[in-house]
Order: sequence, then C-alpha cells, then structure tokens
Amino acid sequence: MNRLTTPFGSYELTRFPSDPRDQLRAWDAADEYLLRHLDAGTGERGPVDLAGAGQITVVGDRWGALTTALAAYHPTQITDSSLTRAATEGNLDRAGIGTSKSTVTLLTTQDAPPARIDVLLVRVPKSLALLEDQLYRLAPHVHAGTVIVGAGMVKEIHTSTLRLFEKILGPTKTSLAEKKARLIFCTPDASTAPGTTPWPVTYTVDEEGGSGAGLTVVNQAGIFCADRLDVGTRFFLQSIPTNTNGARVVDLGCGNGVVGTAVQVADPDAEVVFTDESYQAVASARATYEANVRPGRRTAEFLVGDGVAMLPPASVDLILNNPPFHSHQATTDATALRMFAQSRKALRTGGELWVVANRHMGYHTHLRRLFGNSEVVASEPKFVVLRAVKREARPRPV
Repeated sequence: MNRLTTPFGSYELTRFPSDPRDQLRAWDAADEYLLRHLDAGTGERGPVDLAGAGQITVVGDRWGALTTALAAYHPTQITDSSLTRAATEGNLDRAGIGTSKSTVTLLTTQDAPPARIDVLLVRVPKSLALLEDQLYRLAPHVHAGTVIVGAGMVKEIHTSTLRLFEKILGPTKTSLAEKKARLIFCTPDASTAPGTTPWPVTYTVDEEGGSGAGLTVVNQAGIFCADRLDVGTRFFLQSIPTNTNGARVVDLGCGNGVVGTAVQVADPDAEVVFTDESYQAVASARATYEANVRPGRRTAEFLVGDGVAMLPPASVDLILNNPPFHSHQATTDATALRMFAQSRKALRTGGELWVVANRHMGYHTHLRRLFGNSEVVASEPKFVVLRAVKREARPRPV
C-alpha cells in the first residue's frame, strides 16, 4: 500500500487483491499528471470547473486512483476489470468515501454509459481495440461542450491512439511529456460520423485447432488475439482432455471461452464453468458457448471475478488455464501463481490442473512446490503444457 498525494487530497491506495509483497503501485505518473491538470482548471477551451461540470465519467481507471481522488465530484467509473472494481471499492472505503449512489457510480464495459457525459477522462488501455470499442460506445453520449482528456504513459500513446480519438470524437492533440506521461486533448465535433463499433469479431477455428477445430469464436474488444486463435491456445487445444465423463470443469482465465466450449461440445455431460476477471472476456465466452452448444444441453456457468476464489473448496474436477503474465504494462507471474494456489484449493482430491504457458516462465517449479508434482504433457520450443494433480494430504509425523 502506498500514499498518493493529489491536489484533491491524500489517499492510501492498493491494488486488488492486496499483497504486502507487491511492489507495484496502484497509480502511475499518468494519473498524477491528469489530476494536476484538472486542478489547474485549464481545459483546452477554458477553465474546467469540476464542481459545476455536470456528469464526470472516468474510463479505464487502473486501480481506482482517479475515481477515489475525484469522488467529491460524484464520478462514474467504467472498467473492464472486476479486479479494478474491487480495488476501487477498497480504496474508497479506506478513504471513508464508500460507493453509495450519492458518491460514485461503478459501471462495467458491458453496461450502458451515462446518458449525457460532460467531462470524459480516459486512461489509455493496453488494448487499442478496447479503446476503439469504448470510444464508439461513448461517442453518442458526449456533446459539443464535453471536456475530453486522455492520459497515459508515453509508451502507451501512439499515432494510432490519437487517430482513434480524432476519427471517433473530434480534433485531437497531445501535451508535452512529464515524467514519461502524456495527456490527450480532444474537442468533440458534431460533424464527425465515425459509424458503429466493429466489435465483436467472429471467426471459425481451422482444422489445425485441435479439439477446437470448427468452432465459432466470438471476441469482444480487448480479448487477446481478437481475429484468430492465438498460438498458445491452439497448442493447448491439441492436448487438453475432452472426454471428461461429466466432470465439473473450469476454463480459468477463459478469454473468449474456446477451451471450455471445446470441452462442452466433446462431452455434453460436462459441467463447465467459465471465469475471468474481464467483463469483456466473460461476455465473449458466453457468446462463443451459445454459438456452438445446442440448446437443451447442460447450462454452463459464467463468472466474473478473481480466478476461482468464488468457488467452494474441493468442488472441481478439472481446471484448464492459460494464465496471463502481464498486469497492464508490467510483466509479472503474480496472477498465474495466485491462480495456481486458488486452483489447488478448488480442486477435489484427484482433481487436475492443466496449464499452457511460455516455456521460459518456469511454472513447473511452482506447480511442483504447490502440488508436490508436475508433469509435462506436451512441449514445443516456445510453449509447454503442464499437468498437476491434487493428492491427498500426507499426515504429518508425530
């Protein structure tokens, strides 16, 4: 936990889930730059009076730093991450603010935006596709007087980023860089006719897609490798067990849901659970499932949250996992290791965790430490598929 000092107050902030060993802060220089700009009260078209600005919408807030700092102005946060939402709630509570309707409104990327937006603050996401989809969705809700300010680190803001703002909302320019962060200023143009969002994207898995061959995949914006099957998932689909004998199976970090859907199509009696921290991902998984599974088969579960933490202990037979190794721009194995620990708790004795990962991540060592075993099921120069089995706990010697 660290303290962020802003013109609007000082706040103890943490990511979610909170981990005292985590050295990554819950904000960065782009958040600080944007808050300083808002306090200076100088928008591109004159002063920004937040107190009388009307409806303020914050899009892409990483861990709730912007929403917490601006809580006195009753902002609406729109996020794709359930972890961001949980972090925001925790940071607001810690600041003694809370999330009642009189303070802050929390929405997801799957919710309808506010009807009228007077100030739009955009943290540029890692995914250009997610930014595109969000700007298309927000465009009908801004007006000629809307103040639009984007923020990001210099490495996150590209010519393509600025072109999206320009194409969808109106004339756009950037600030000078400060502490490797930059602001984006956009003036809404009523004559702009950007059209509608091209998302979601749909494609069919080719014959080399293993157990996923022939499946229709639906990708909402922001899902990794949106227009084709990514190499790691393709390799995984050539290895995963699909004859599960009606097992309870979890597609952990489901993304577009092609892995769990492949299991359900192969075994109609399987009880499949799709879970991801991304609202866009779970919406994609649901659409992929519905595009391939005939009505009348067992209904799947779709959960948005922190891995399998919401599942009862010892309630799952098989977990299939393609873990991420990035948290926004930071490379980290923290998410994967948390998924592995949660999986061991959720699995029944004899249950199995199957993982596909880049070979260099060295996950076999972590699995062996956690489960007491780790087996290489398949490998190639870049990827490896690992299998760990939950054994009965050994009695400790007296």
